[in-house]
Amino acid sequence: TPAVFVEIADSGVGIPADGMQKLFTPFYTTKAQGTGLGLAIAKKFTEAHGGAITVSSRPGAGATFRVTLPAHMET
Repeated sequence: TPAVFVEIADSGVGIPADGMQKLFTPFYTTKAQGTGLGLAIAKKFTEAHGGAITVSSRPGAGATFRVTLPAHMET
């Protein structure tokens, strides 16, 4: 199935293993001013359009998020 994707990566502190389990859970945040809704909403929106969001991270080496969506081919 044809698909398109975009990857967003940083070189920050990474995501601890226990945080990876909760990352897309509504209201989970590690920020003092965060609502914990951003990634949960992004995942819901992406899945509603037939796509997926994945994340890979190593503590101390940043994180990479990949958003994949099906491609519509004009005929």
